[in-house]
Amino acid sequence: MLKQALLIGAFIGLVIGLQAQSLESPSFTYSHKKVSYITLKDGSTVEGYIKSVSRSKGLIDEIKIETQKGKKVKYKPEDVKFMYLPPSGMDKLAGALDVIYDAQQWVDDTMDSDLLKDGYVYFENAMVQVKKKKSELLMQLLNPGFSKDVKVYHDPLAKESASLGVGGIAVAGGDAKSYYVSKDGATAVKLTKKEYKKTEFAAMWKGCKAITAKFDDVKWTDLTQHILAYSECK
Repeated sequence: MLKQALLIGAFIGLVIGLQAQSLESPSFTYSHKKVSYITLKDGSTVEGYIKSVSRSKGLIDEIKIETQKGKKVKYKPEDVKFMYLPPSGMDKLAGALDVIYDAQQWVDDTMDSDLLKDGYVYFENAMVQVKKKKSELLMQLLNPGFSKDVKVYHDPLAKESASLGVGGIAVAGGDAKSYYVSKDGATAVKLTKKEYKKTEFAAMWKGCKAITAKFDDVKWTDLTQHILAYSECK
């Protein structure tokens, strides 16, 4: 066990040392011992401990929380404006491999950077185009460290490439093949790996020559670099 832990620790250090900005892994389990922070649409805030988070078709359906005063309450997604939840277990380990907040000029200044640096994941109600219908959905933001101009949300139905493992243990999810992306505050639309290279890359970044000139070889894995380059164009 000690050897395995050391291998995982060394691997995490190597990966963090190699990457700059990346998308977070989606989180599905949350700590019951660390305080969660929920801001409701009426402007009130709730601090407490997650009891359970239920989902339907991949999306959060209900949140049960025990406040710091011991009161147990339930919230539906439509009640929530945004929230910070502390991941647990393997979700927390996967998060250690993800974002490094070294691009402060691209951070949305409405967000709590201290909570993000402490490993919290961020959800917000966002307008999302699902097929022909626009809906307001509670979505996990995967690029909170550089989301000032472009926001990337977890696609709850996205397929993933093979996961990454160390010593037989999966420590991070594979690359998702689709996300929901909002550019300059617009409604988030589905962006797929297959279509990105074919048609969406040119359409999405046509206003920024720095991207189209620099990245002539379009790669799905360079999406975060495209986002950062777009922020530099602003």
